[in-house]
Amino acid sequence: MKSTQRPLSPFMIGPYYKPQMTSLMSITHRASGVFLSLIGIPLLLWFLIAVASGPESYNTMLALLGGWLGKLAVAATILCLNFHFLNGIRHLVWDTGRALDIETATRAGWLVLIGTLVLTVVLLGVLL
Repeated sequence: MKSTQRPLSPFMIGPYYKPQMTSLMSITHRASGVFLSLIGIPLLLWFLIAVASGPESYNTMLALLGGWLGKLAVAATILCLNFHFLNGIRHLVWDTGRALDIETATRAGWLVLIGTLVLTVVLLGVLL
């Protein structure tokens, strides 16, 4: 019996499928959105409520965020927010019909990653 060459599923990561910049950026964009929804927005709301509630609430919030876990949560939120923002701009450029070829899309992906790291380091330097 003759076997036919059938295409492999793109979900077979490993020796069969090499992840591409566009697919990794798409997955990371969704993950950063989920993180911001579950951690980032509640953290921001907590901050705003603490500021509006007075000095005692604000100092309590600062004390809790001053520990290593709080600083990690703030840093991860800033990282995800920067990535989501810059990658969203990349998607808006795609919506205009530009930068859709693989080479330009890959270059734009690297620019998003580098921009995310630079912007995060700058913001963390200012905030922490």
